[in-house]
Amino acid sequence: MRPFRIVIAGGGITGLAAAYRLQKLARTHSLPLELHLFERDARLGGKILTERTGGFIVEAGPDIFLARKPAALDLCRELGLADRLRPTCPARRGSYIRRGNRLYALPEGLSGLVPARLWPLIASPLLSPWGKLRLVLDTVLPARSGPPVPGGSDDESVAAFFTRRLGREAYERLVEPLLGGIYGGDGEQLSLRATFPRLRELERAHGSLIRGLKARPEHTTPESAFLSLAGGMAELTGALAAALTGVHVAAGRCVEAVEPAGGGYRIRAGGTSLEAEAVLLATPAYVSARLVAPFAPALAGELAAIPYGSIATLSLAYRLSDVPHPLDAYGYIIPRTEATPVLACTWSSSKLPERAPEGHALLRVFIAARAGDDDLLDRPDEALLALARDELRATLGLTAVPVFHRLYRWQRAMPQYVLGHPERLDRIARHLDAHPGLYLAGAGYRGVGIPDCIRDAERAARQIAAWCQSRLQNVEEKP
Repeated sequence: MRPFRIVIAGGGITGLAAAYRLQKLARTHSLPLELHLFERDARLGGKILTERTGGFIVEAGPDIFLARKPAALDLCRELGLADRLRPTCPARRGSYIRRGNRLYALPEGLSGLVPARLWPLIASPLLSPWGKLRLVLDTVLPARSGPPVPGGSDDESVAAFFTRRLGREAYERLVEPLLGGIYGGDGEQLSLRATFPRLRELERAHGSLIRGLKARPEHTTPESAFLSLAGGMAELTGALAAALTGVHVAAGRCVEAVEPAGGGYRIRAGGTSLEAEAVLLATPAYVSARLVAPFAPALAGELAAIPYGSIATLSLAYRLSDVPHPLDAYGYIIPRTEATPVLACTWSSSKLPERAPEGHALLRVFIAARAGDDDLLDRPDEALLALARDELRATLGLTAVPVFHRLYRWQRAMPQYVLGHPERLDRIARHLDAHPGLYLAGAGYRGVGIPDCIRDAERAARQIAAWCQSRLQNVEEKP
C-alpha cells in the first residue's frame, strides 16, 4: 500500500515541531508516512524571527522560553543545540514596575504571579500599608468552596481570583503587569482555569496561595528560569527545518482550502491540490476556522470565537554612553492602570549580553492597542517610533537618537484564553471526533509559550501516528 499522506498547514514552531516528531515516529515504528508541510510565508518559523545586524541580535518575537516546561529544552538537546543554550544573565535578576515615571524594583520571592515570601513585599514601596495588609490576609481567608455563581462554572477571571485572594491593589500594581507580559490581555476577561489552573488547586488544597507555595516541595531547576539560544531563537526553528529531511516542505505556499474527499481530505495549496489521509492545522484558530467552515461549520464557529490580540515590538539600539539610567535589570513592565499603550520595555542586552556589541545597549519596547484605540498598530512607523522614544525619554531620561531601530507588527498574534475557554476546548474536541483525520495544534488552545506549542505539536503528532498505525493494522488484518 502507498504511504499515509499527512499534510501540515503552518510552518511556525508548532508545524515544524509536529513534522519533526512525525518524521521520527515514522522511522521508529516503521510507519509508511508521506509528510507535506505548507507555509504561507517564504520564511519558516512564524513568530520566531531573529535578525542579525552590526553585531546586534534582534528578536522580532519571543526571545526566551521557560526552562521548567521541558518540551523546548528537551527538543533543543535532541537537535544538538545543548551547547547553544544561554540562560538569562544571572547578574540581572529581576525587573522593575513603572508607576508614573518612576521605576520600582519588582519584589523578590515571587513564584510566577504569587508571592512566596512576604517580607520583600512588605518592605517594597509598590504597595500602600493597606495593600500590604490586604495581601497578608490571603494567609487566613478561607478558600472559595464552590462556583462564583451557584450552579455555574467553577471558573473565574484571573482578575477576580487575585483580587479575592490578594486584594485589588496587589492585583493592579503587581499581578496585572506580570500577566500582561505573558498574555498581553485583560485579566478581567482571561479564564483562570485556562491560564493558571494550578493556582485554584493550590487554594483548594491549602486555603491560601502563600501558604500553598511554602508547602510545595523544592524542585531542582536549570541555572536560569529562562533560556535562549546564543544566536537567537531562530536557531531552534532553523535546526528543526534542517532536520526535516523526510518532509516535503513548501514555503511560500498557503493552504487555501481543505475538504473531505474519499475517506480523507483534499487540500488546495499554492494553486495545486493533493489528497491526504490526515491534516494537521497548525495555524491560528481563526485561519483554521476559515479552512474548516465549508464542511464543519460548528467547529469553525468555536475556532472563530477564540479572540486574538495584536502587538508591535520595537527594538532600539543605543551607544551605552547615551543611556543615563543604569540597565541593571531585565527591564520594566507597566500596569494597565497607567493608561498607556506601552506594555513593557525589555533591556535585551542586559537580559542576554550577547545581544549587543561592546559599548552598546539594545532595548525593546512592546506596544499594544487598548480598548478605544484599535487602529494604533495601523499608524505609520514614525508614529510608533515616536511613542517608544517618548516612553524611554520619560522613564529612562534617554534623549539620544538610536543607532538603529527595527519595528515588527504582529496583527492578531496573541490568543486570549477568555472565560469559557476550557469548555470551548471540550466542544472543539467533540466536533473533531466527527472528522477523523483532522487535527489542530498551536498557541490558540493549551498554552501560548514556545514549550506549550512544542508540547501541543508533539501531542498531535503522537495522535496522528497512532491513528495511522491503527488503520495500518486494520488493513493487514483484512483477509
